Amino acid sequence: MSNSKPLGVVVVGSGNVAEAIAVAIAEAWALELRQVVARNAERAAAIADMCRTEWTDKPEESADADLYIIAVSDRAVEEVASRLRRSEGSIVVHTAGSVEMGKLGEKPHGVLYPFQTFTAGRRMDFSDVPLFVEGCDEDTTQRIEEFAQRLSRRVYRASSARRREIHLAGVFACNFVNALYGMAADHLLATEGLPFDVLHPLILETAHKAADAAHPRNVQTGPAVRGDRAVIERHEGMLTEPQHKEIYKLLSDYIWQISKKI
Repeated sequence: MSNSKPLGVVVVGSGNVAEAIAVAIAEAWALELRQVVARNAERAAAIADMCRTEWTDKPEESADADLYIIAVSDRAVEEVASRLRRSEGSIVVHTAGSVEMGKLGEKPHGVLYPFQTFTAGRRMDFSDVPLFVEGCDEDTTQRIEEFAQRLSRRVYRASSARRREIHLAGVFACNFVNALYGMAADHLLATEGLPFDVLHPLILETAHKAADAAHPRNVQTGPAVRGDRAVIERHEGMLTEPQHKEIYKLLSDYIWQISKKI
């Protein structure tokens, strides 16, 4: 993949990840988004229009390209890869955190895993998104790496085993934390009639402090880190949902245990 000419790319998929990658490619230097492929024709057309490119809902009719990026659900990766028409000498990659790259067949293949959460219609600076790459051999890995460096300044190599561990860490840092935001929002609304935006300053300051610290536990606050059993027991008594009470107890115990190691 030479830097002297645009690299032709086809994005396969119509979900949040596919949209974000397609938009990033369409706006990137030395990259040409040639097509969006997705079985959801309405979404394929919408993303293609957003990126000013072509689209099709048939993988067998994909355009000629240097790189094909499969950004679909984990369970669909292998089936989509088997149907995809590819140019001779091209590379196909998937974007999943927990799917073996061997699901893509025998021809040059690999992984381009963006370590970020994506939402349709929400723009972000893709140059700051960590991209973890893997290839079936050294030459393929280098070519995927070169492509990734045209999208992001944070590109790393990661084996399938390493990628699974990174994905697990992401579930803790993103998915679980967001679920707790939801619990807090529901509690405020149900008990005090307060809207979610009351929590916005607290959420943002917590995230900023964690990101600025050498380690998040260095800026941990709250009754659990102080070992304030009176407050903890009062809170547990206020929770009427057994699952919420159990989550509160488990997290409080965990915070107390790690606070003793600081």
